Amino acid sequence: MLLYKYVLSLVCFLLLFSLTFAQTVAPEVVNKTQPKREFRGVWMASVVNLDWPQNAKATTERQKKDLTDQLNSHQQTGINAIMFQVRPAADAFYAKSREPWSKYLTGVQGQAPNPLYDPLEFATTEAHKRGMELHAWFNPYRATFDGKFNTLAPNHITRTKPEWFFIYEGIKLFNPGLPEVREYIVQVILDVVKNYDVDGIHMDDYFYPYPAKGQVINDADAYAKYGEGFEDIRDWRRDNVDKLVQMLNDSIHKYKPNMKFGISPFGIWANVRQLPDGSETAGGSSYFENFADSRKWMREGWVDYINPQIYWHIGFRAAAFEKLVDWWSNNTYNRHLYIGQAPYKFYEARSPAFKNPSEIPNQLRLIRANPRVQGSVYFRSLNLVANANHLSDSLRSDFYRYPALPPPMLWLDSVPPMPPQNFMGKAEGKGVLLKWETPLIAKDSEAVYGYVVYRFEENEKFNMEDPKNILHIQYDTETIYQDTNVQAGKTYFYVITALDRLKNESDRSPTIAVTVK
Repeated sequence: MLLYKYVLSLVCFLLLFSLTFAQTVAPEVVNKTQPKREFRGVWMASVVNLDWPQNAKATTERQKKDLTDQLNSHQQTGINAIMFQVRPAADAFYAKSREPWSKYLTGVQGQAPNPLYDPLEFATTEAHKRGMELHAWFNPYRATFDGKFNTLAPNHITRTKPEWFFIYEGIKLFNPGLPEVREYIVQVILDVVKNYDVDGIHMDDYFYPYPAKGQVINDADAYAKYGEGFEDIRDWRRDNVDKLVQMLNDSIHKYKPNMKFGISPFGIWANVRQLPDGSETAGGSSYFENFADSRKWMREGWVDYINPQIYWHIGFRAAAFEKLVDWWSNNTYNRHLYIGQAPYKFYEARSPAFKNPSEIPNQLRLIRANPRVQGSVYFRSLNLVANANHLSDSLRSDFYRYPALPPPMLWLDSVPPMPPQNFMGKAEGKGVLLKWETPLIAKDSEAVYGYVVYRFEENEKFNMEDPKNILHIQYDTETIYQDTNVQAGKTYFYVITALDRLKNESDRSPTIAVTVK
């Protein structure tokens, strides 16, 4: 009997030990395999020429080279999505627009580039060539960035519809309480939806203006006219922004059902001292300061992704990065969550925590440890290009060492394409030439959008979920690829899959083996 109890105790101890060991070791083991699906974005800001073009008076060819140089750098870093600012202040970085050309493109608002080209079309094509999505980034309500109103183009909306605007901190802002303003903004964005091959529509955090001392939002007349049913003007303002977001969601998906729509709000929705569902923080909030109820937009399914700007460090007393990541991840309502991160703060004297080269890598580890977070977006492009605090080095050699596909959005499209047909390969010259044929039409009748080529070596496990086996991702319908990174005498095994527009992936093709001469 004693022996039985001893054996039973030993078994229980070993079982408990094994469970504890599994709990402590398993995450470390799992993290050794990088995610095959992850959103890896960067904001490319055009306002005041922050990122691109770096010189508004540069030639067309110089601007194009500047853009492709940045895209090349991001491709090497492992970025797979560009948030490209196309409307910084009721102006345009695209030709098919009802608004004037941006002064940040040519130096003079309303003046077209010479020689003429379409920056948005060019950027979209070049991003896709490099296996990156492009999301057209709009500032919804800002009409001017400065008080130099005399330099505005004759057809600028502030001149043709002056009654739509109020002045706050010396700049002109659309009045969100006017129904005609909301309709106008929707039509501006639909110009891009209808005419460009962008992957998504992206809006930033400038809704109602951030509070400024001594400033008043002059919307009393609009409230008197349209505020029936609202006892508090603040609730009316939030409803105005809600209406725009809902209208955009409906309109974008009416014309392009598979186009992504996302918003990047301020990093705090509300503090728990303000609202019981708020975060354990003590800072400004989008709900009370911008009148932007971003949590509601997710709950109602009005956005496909939310991209909060959590520009604070881990352990920050007023707004800790880790607490906000947890809060947002608990309030996504099954929409995607991408965390806005701040490599730009490395250059700020008042942000000493970001001088630590481990700060953003540690943030990335927290993000990856949370299964309800699908990726990151970095502010901003030139900071990554400049390798601020060696962040790009860390991404290239560690976190983004292997490519990743964007996570799928099954509420928009859950039907994968059919696999490619007649996959073949042969040794040719110093490489391997791969060819295949277009897949049969998918069950939802959607055409194929791109392909993923996988490569394995002899005695290597055929794991399609490990991104180290991804050789090539392409966002076009070419049916040929040349693998030049091969060694003579080795045998390689290849598999190919097809992608649709939302990056749903087909079943794999049969495996082919090619021996390099």
